[in-house]
Amino acid sequence: MTVDEFFAGHPFARAVFDRVREVASELGEYELRVGKSQVAFRRARGFAYVWIPGRHLRNPDADVVLSIPLGRHVDSPRFKEVAHPSPKVWMHHLEVYDLAEIDDQVRGWLSEAAASGGRSGPAARRSVR
Repeated sequence: MTVDEFFAGHPFARAVFDRVREVASELGEYELRVGKSQVAFRRARGFAYVWIPGRHLRNPDADVVLSIPLGRHVDSPRFKEVAHPSPKVWMHHLEVYDLAEIDDQVRGWLSEAAASGGRSGPAARRSVR
């Protein structure tokens, strides 16, 4: 599946993805993986995931969610939920309602997550449609 196919019919979610991709590009190399449920930004591990909750939840509150795995729990009212799926990972779910919400604070969290995602190879950044 391509990025265009994943976000077909969801223009705001696509705009959020594009903004996250801009931020990720500023942070260095990464690999992009498009799956059935999410688009992942990865190095050795994923450091950002953009997904459309309406595909998985009956009555979602938001059209798009940015999930950021960190090695610590961030206590912020901005996160809808923080899950703890493994001993060293806290997954922070940010519902996005406005592109302005992808701000310096979110950039900092993405930078932290990308740094803990390990290094990627020289050809890791992919060009996607």
